[in-house]
Amino acid sequence: MARRQWSIAGQLFALQAVVVTLLVLAGAGGALWLARADSEQAARAEVLAVGETVARSPDVRAALRSADPAAALQPYAEATRLATGTDFVVVMAPDRTRYSHPNPALIGHPFIGDIGPALAGERFTVTNTGTLGESVRSVVPVRDADGRIIGLVSVGITTRAINRKLLAQVPVLLGAAVPALALAGTGSWLLSRRLRRQTHGLGPRQMTRMYEYYDAVLHSVREGLVVLTRDRRVALVNDEGRRLLGLGEQTPVTDQPVTAIDLPPAVADLLADGRDAHDEPVLAGDRVLVANQRSTRFEGRVLGTVLTLRDQTDLRNLASELDSVRALTAALQAQTHESANRLHTVLTLVELGRTEEAVRLGTEDLALAQQLTDRVVGAVTEPAIAALLLGKSAQAGERGIDLVVEPDCRLDGSPLPTTDLLTVLGNLVDNALEAVAGTDPPRRVRVFVGADGAELVVRVGDSGPGLDPDRVADAFRRGWSTKSAGRGVGLALVGQVIRRYGGRYEVGRSTDGGSLFTVRLPIGAEGS
Repeated sequence: MARRQWSIAGQLFALQAVVVTLLVLAGAGGALWLARADSEQAARAEVLAVGETVARSPDVRAALRSADPAAALQPYAEATRLATGTDFVVVMAPDRTRYSHPNPALIGHPFIGDIGPALAGERFTVTNTGTLGESVRSVVPVRDADGRIIGLVSVGITTRAINRKLLAQVPVLLGAAVPALALAGTGSWLLSRRLRRQTHGLGPRQMTRMYEYYDAVLHSVREGLVVLTRDRRVALVNDEGRRLLGLGEQTPVTDQPVTAIDLPPAVADLLADGRDAHDEPVLAGDRVLVANQRSTRFEGRVLGTVLTLRDQTDLRNLASELDSVRALTAALQAQTHESANRLHTVLTLVELGRTEEAVRLGTEDLALAQQLTDRVVGAVTEPAIAALLLGKSAQAGERGIDLVVEPDCRLDGSPLPTTDLLTVLGNLVDNALEAVAGTDPPRRVRVFVGADGAELVVRVGDSGPGLDPDRVADAFRRGWSTKSAGRGVGLALVGQVIRRYGGRYEVGRSTDGGSLFTVRLPIGAEGS
C-alpha cells in the first residue's frame, strides 16, 4: 500500500502547531524562571533587612550581655519571625552557640552554615542547608557601643516556602498561556485551510515535480506560448513566445494588460478578441506565424486563454534545405556517371599498356578534388558549413561553373547558430549560381566566410550580368525574383536573418563583373 503523503497545508499546520506550542511553553517556562529568580531575590532582600533590624535592636544587644541570653532572645526572635513571615530568626554567639531557634530543642547547639564573612564584620546572604532544610539566609554581625562583634543574627526563608509562593502564580501563567495557545492554533488552522484550497491539497513532492516539469516544458518547447487571465492580462510568455513576438528578455509582460504590451497588431487583435483560432496565419514583423488559441477551464471555471505560435519560416527553411539536398543529389548522381566514365577510360588505358597516361588522367581529377577539400576543411572548421561548400562546389561543377573559395577564407567554429549561417551562405551561393547559369564562359562564383573584428562576414560574388542598383531593396523582399514565378524566397530568408541579428548587407560589383553580395552579422548577437 502506497504511503500517504502529507499535503503542504497539513505539514504547515503541524509545523506551526509544534512551533507555537514550543514558543508558548518556552514563554511560560521563561516567565516561571524569571518569577523564581525574582522571588529568590526578594527573599534575599527580606532576610537581610530583617537581620539588620534585629542586629541593631538595643534589646538584642542587652540580652547578649545578660547572664541568660536565650531567656530574652527566644521570645523576641519568635515574635519577629511570626511578624515578618520568615522561617527562622536565630541569634547566636560568635562561637555559633544558638540563643534562639524555631525548635527550642536546638537552642544551645551550634549554628549550621557559613558565618565567616559576618565574623569579619560583613553582612551577607547565602543559600545553605540547615536543620530546616535548604534556605536563603542572611548573617549580620551584632556590635556593641565600641564596635566589637558580640553576636550574630541569621534570618532565613526556606526554599520550600519560596516555591509555594511561586506555585501560587502558576494559575495566572496558565490563564495567559492557554488562550494564547488556542488563538495561535486557530490562526494556524485557518491559514492551513486557505493554503490547502490554493494548493489543491498537493504535497511538496508533487508540487516540486509539477514545477520542474512545468519549467522544463516551457523552456524546451519550440512553440511560442502566451497565457492570459480572465481579465485579459498576461500571465505567462515563454522564451520562444518572446522571440517570435519580438519581446526582449527584460521586457516586463507578466500581469500586464494585453493592450499595454507592444505586440504585432495581428497578434494583439487575436489576444484582445479572445476567440478560438485554429492554425490561423498571423503576421509578426518579418515572420509568418501559425496561431492556435482556445479558452482554458478548470472544474467548469474559465481560467483564461492560451495562445500557441509556430514560426512558418522554419518550414520554408526546411523546404530550402530540401531543395539544396535534391540539387546536391542530382549533382552527385551526375558525378557518379562521370566518374564511372573516367574509370572505364583509365582501365582501358591500362589494358592498352598506356599506364602513364592512365595514372595522369586518374590523378588529375583526384588532385583537384582533394585540393578543394583540403582548402575548405582547413579554412572552415564548422562541419556543416564545410559540407555545404563542398556540396555547392560539386553542384557548380556539374553545371559548368567554377566555385572558388577565397584563399583568405577562415571560420573557426560557428559564432552564430549553424542553421542561420547555412541559410545565409546557402541562399547567397544558390542565388549566384542562378545568376551565372546560361551566361557565356567563364562562369565563376567566389565565396568568402570569415570574421572581421566583431562581425561575421559572408561575401559571395559572381560573373553574371549583375543586379540593377534600383532593384537591390526589392531583391530581399519575399516573392521577388528575376527568374520565373514562384521563386524569390532565398534572398528574403537571408533578409530575415539579417534583421533578426541586427546585421547589414551591401550589394556591389564583383571583380568578375557580376554582383557582389556582402552580409555582416554581429558576433555574439542573439536572434530576436
